[in-house]
Formats: sequence, C-alpha cells, structure tokens
Amino acid sequence: MGLEIVLQTESGARIDSVNDPKNHLSKLLPQIGDENHPLLGGIDPYGDTVFNRIQMSRFLLEWETVSSHAVTIEERELVSKVGELALRCRDEAHLYIKFVGD
Repeated sequence: MGLEIVLQTESGARIDSVNDPKNHLSKLLPQIGDENHPLLGGIDPYGDTVFNRIQMSRFLLEWETVSSHAVTIEERELVSKVGELALRCRDEAHLYIKFVGD
C-alpha cells in the first residue's frame, strides 16, 4: 500500500485526496534525508508528514523533479493530482497537505 495525500483544513477536515495504491511515489520521491530535496526527502513512508502554505513554494520546486521522473500515464496522473493539491494549499489560506504513510 502506498501513500495517501490529503488536502485538509487546519482542523483536519478533509477537502480532497489522492491515493497511491500501487506505491508509485516510493520510486519517484527522493530518498529520505536527501539534502537536495529537504522537504520531499523528509516524507515518512510509514508515518504522517504535513506541509503548510509557507512551504508550498519550495515543495512545488522539488515536486518538479518528481514530476520529471514520472514515465507511465499512471505516474504522470498521480504527480499531476498531487501538484494540484499543492497549488491549492499554496493559494488558499489555512490549508495543509498531509502525506499519510502505511
């Protein structure tokens, strides 16, 4: 089972989500601790990782790298949907993106 990516309010109410049941992100995300990708390299595949609006500019820059590695249609759709959640998080107040691990 892969990650679930949730766009949520500050109270934790779910607005939208994307699932990765085939675990594509495990091969697309940078390795844990990757210093070149300090945000995405901090995503815990077994726990929860939350990002806020202030982090979204950097997150989206790092997400471009993830997107560039997406090859299959499924991978491209997945990274596109997560990118859309990140844009909403950046552009709307009091939203967070939560990566929910196994």
